[in-house]
Amino acid sequence: MSDDFVPDDLWERIAPLLPPRPARRHRYPGRLPADDPAALRGIVYVLRKNVSWRDVPAERTGCSGVTSWRRLRDWTEAGVWPRLHEVLLSELRRAGLLDMDDAAIDASHVRALKRGAHTEPSPVDRARPGSKHHLIVDRHGTPLAVTLTGGNRHDVTQLTPLLDVIPRTHGLRGRPRHRPARLFADPGYVYDKYRRILRALGITPKIARRGVPHGSGLGKTRWVVERTFAWLHQFKRLRIRYEIRADLHLGLLQLACSIICLRRLRTSF
Repeated sequence: MSDDFVPDDLWERIAPLLPPRPARRHRYPGRLPADDPAALRGIVYVLRKNVSWRDVPAERTGCSGVTSWRRLRDWTEAGVWPRLHEVLLSELRRAGLLDMDDAAIDASHVRALKRGAHTEPSPVDRARPGSKHHLIVDRHGTPLAVTLTGGNRHDVTQLTPLLDVIPRTHGLRGRPRHRPARLFADPGYVYDKYRRILRALGITPKIARRGVPHGSGLGKTRWVVERTFAWLHQFKRLRIRYEIRADLHLGLLQLACSIICLRRLRTSF
């Protein structure tokens, strides 16, 4: 099944996580449903090319865009994408490619073309509707967790929610890892309340001071999260939010994070 959009190694990891299909009726069963690999090709095609679901080329993907959207909906509701991300993070840790001693956090604004949950007037885009991607990465820029909020939410409000959704990564003997030792952030996170929260969790805060854009020494570790945002926005569907349903946009965001993790695994071989 290997192709430009869904290589074999991606499908092999997703297939065991998919929910079982409902049994077909014996009488009047109707047309055969499109197979799951074809539906996944349609989803990844939209994620990378940013075409409308109706414009997905069925002759190339083997599935209509409407069917691909329905599978995205079903698989998102079944929790496939966070479990896929957890599987890949554990593989990275087993291979010695996950360095959670240092982590960096940041957020990025995206315009939302349609109304829906987590779309709010953005203070950086003339109060147009927007959303925010909040991201935490390891020392190498590997995405550990991502959340979605309205465009007017302050970055620091997602500090603890991001830490809470970092999956417990297995792969080595001992307890699974799900907390960084040090957290690097820009001056937008410099609040004493959140410093205390981080220390209570056993995390050393490394937050740049306000009014000191250079010379803090933290930029050499913090820049990796900006690079990961650039990787994410290579998936054209994530540059602007088109989905009304917030869970579907977040699902595409989580799938993109998993593809980035898979790329890091490939380059290690």
